[in-house]
Amino acid sequence: MNDAEKPLTPPQDPFADLGDRLERTNELLRRMLAEVAKTPSTHAIFVDAGYVYAAAGLLVAGTEDRRSFDLDAEGLIEAFIDKARTIFADSRLLRVYWYDGARRRIHTPEQQSIAELPDVKVRLGNLNANNQQKGVDSLIRSDLESLARHRAISDAALVGGDEDLVSAVEAAQGYGARVHLWGIEAADGRNQAEPLLWEVDSRRTFDLDFWRPYVTRRPVTTYENEGEPPPSRDEVRFVGAQIAAMWIAERGSDALAELMPGHPYLPGPVDQDLLIDAERLLSRSLRGHAALRRALRDGFWQHLQAQF
Repeated sequence: MNDAEKPLTPPQDPFADLGDRLERTNELLRRMLAEVAKTPSTHAIFVDAGYVYAAAGLLVAGTEDRRSFDLDAEGLIEAFIDKARTIFADSRLLRVYWYDGARRRIHTPEQQSIAELPDVKVRLGNLNANNQQKGVDSLIRSDLESLARHRAISDAALVGGDEDLVSAVEAAQGYGARVHLWGIEAADGRNQAEPLLWEVDSRRTFDLDFWRPYVTRRPVTTYENEGEPPPSRDEVRFVGAQIAAMWIAERGSDALAELMPGHPYLPGPVDQDLLIDAERLLSRSLRGHAALRRALRDGFWQHLQAQF
């Protein structure tokens, strides 16, 4: 039989098995939704420690200077976890991320103790010569975006206030995560940037009563000894040089190069550190002794310039 004599095969109806295919597709969707329903939601807490120290210190202790108060970080983290457990009732905790700054990104003893806590991850940015954090916001954005992209979290509680965190919030939301901003009551005005407040999915502020158990002002130490004469200018100048040597050893040549263009003026945080360290070494207060404080700065600068 040649090709011309073969019987024609009727064309197949493309919609003949459409019902079966739809039923198989629906079954797959039902199975997928059932699996999703069995998977618990997950949340994480992201804490900008710089914001916490500054805002909570000012609220409770009246100062942003970390050296003037102690923060019970372990108790505070437990309180955050408890709050999240109440707010995200049907969700499980992934972990708490604690972002802070450190010289050369080397953990301080306090940061080491926080890193050893269960369910806590410490992430460190750098500190520049003015004791300002560098790189912390980018770490927060990287973690938020990565966790949201991989569906590791459905909700993020963000404790912070910097406007630079807006991009981190947008990145996480772009992958479907909800971002909830937690803040600290401000004695006057706001301590969180308005663009950040606008961008998040919800806001919550913790008041003075919440923070009071975790912030304790350190007792003021006085160094005056009645009847003793004040130290000489040469003695104070020598102490300034000593502190400069320790300053370079701790911070390195990059920080020195960053500081030198400001000569003869010291940034406020550096000047305050210099005064506190000098009073500790001298066991005497230099408050109210303007000439001695100038001698202290002279000794500090002279040693720095000799090394530059």
